[in-house]
Amino acid sequence: MIPLSRPYIDDDDIKAVTETLRSGSLSLGPKVQEFEQEFARTIGTRHAVAVANGTCGLHLCMRMLGLRPGDEVITTPFSFIASANCILYEQAKPVFADIDETTFNIDPAKIEEKITPRTKAILPVHIFGLPAEMDSIMEIAERHNLVVVEDAAEAIGAEYNGRRKGSAGTFGLASVFAFYPNKQMTTGEGGMICTDDERTAQQARSLRNQGRAEGDEWLSHEQIGYNYRLSDISCALGLSQLKKIGFLLKEREKVAAMYGKALSGTQGLELPAETKHRRSWFVYVVRLNKKINREKVIELLKKKGIQTRPYLPAIHLQPAYRKLGYKAGTLPVCEAVSGSTLALPFYTGMPHGEVEAVAEALKEVLYKA
Repeated sequence: MIPLSRPYIDDDDIKAVTETLRSGSLSLGPKVQEFEQEFARTIGTRHAVAVANGTCGLHLCMRMLGLRPGDEVITTPFSFIASANCILYEQAKPVFADIDETTFNIDPAKIEEKITPRTKAILPVHIFGLPAEMDSIMEIAERHNLVVVEDAAEAIGAEYNGRRKGSAGTFGLASVFAFYPNKQMTTGEGGMICTDDERTAQQARSLRNQGRAEGDEWLSHEQIGYNYRLSDISCALGLSQLKKIGFLLKEREKVAAMYGKALSGTQGLELPAETKHRRSWFVYVVRLNKKINREKVIELLKKKGIQTRPYLPAIHLQPAYRKLGYKAGTLPVCEAVSGSTLALPFYTGMPHGEVEAVAEALKEVLYKA
């Protein structure tokens, strides 16, 4: 089986984790702060706050906005479900704006249409590592006095307009990165809130640690918080991975380039969009012609030992969201894209032979589906 994804773990990573295990300092220790400092420097923000995973990070950002029942946050329907669930956690309402059919990112023009007196924030997602149109989004937010929180879970190293300064995750009040094993770098489970705002960073550190303020005595809690801490073990792995982030990103670029060459000109197949922004390759997602039966393609590839997945299901069409009153037909671009996209096997260091095998198998089954 050629897997959909695979983490890149080397001897340095194993050594870093082992050394931390032997240190006896496994939580609330020095590796957490070290990882935060190095990550903030890498992204280009003043502060970074490590949390248990990306979902926790998004939840804390929504919590810090002080949302009330009935408040609205505009976000994309084409994302992992956490970018909408985090809004519901605070009893606010996710309002979905449709996406751009080329980039699959939220369409700024559609954001404007969704703003009401109850709108408090915009939560754009840099989907599949391609930066959203942040200049337009920030202009809309400023004009309507809205807060922006970026879901950059899939976008470490992504550059906006090709410039390193102003990368994904540096525009809004805060941003959230994630380190699940299929991401460009991993801590096993883990996430990071990045911000230039000192108060936001202080609040995030308190809320992730059961509401304790920095410097508080043990078991003294100034507010209701959560156990969203990231262990020193995970942070040790994160530090090791971060040291080679340039290598990891370049290796994934190579795999994407191999796919682009192998699949170029394939009838019935649309390859990932190229824009003025530099994508950080998280997944390799193609779009099938609407006449092609995607489920049959998945089935035929599975028989050949190739793992693929529909990517991504539209959030507003998930069973849990239909129960909340969200309906089909309301976001036509997202629904069309979601019904035709397919994630191919993709990971750091994927051999050329595997890429060629996937490409040849895909071309073959397209004509049978």
